[in-house]
Amino acid sequence: MDQEVDGQLFSVEMRRLEQEHHDYAEQLENLSHKPYLSEEEKIEEIRLKKLKLRLKDQIAAKRNQHSSLNLV
Repeated sequence: MDQEVDGQLFSVEMRRLEQEHHDYAEQLENLSHKPYLSEEEKIEEIRLKKLKLRLKDQIAAKRNQHSSLNLV
């Protein structure tokens, strides 16, 4: 694949992952401002933290994969 096209695809995918990570962070921030969380909100908080962590791992893996491809 052409390096320029590959770089553009990488950038688009990274922006999408980073935006999704940001969205989860905002939702968690909103929950953190509540003085009390219902049981459903506590479950949602746990779910959001797991999703955010999964995305963080995906972002790191993509960056590592991309940087190792550029070394070749």
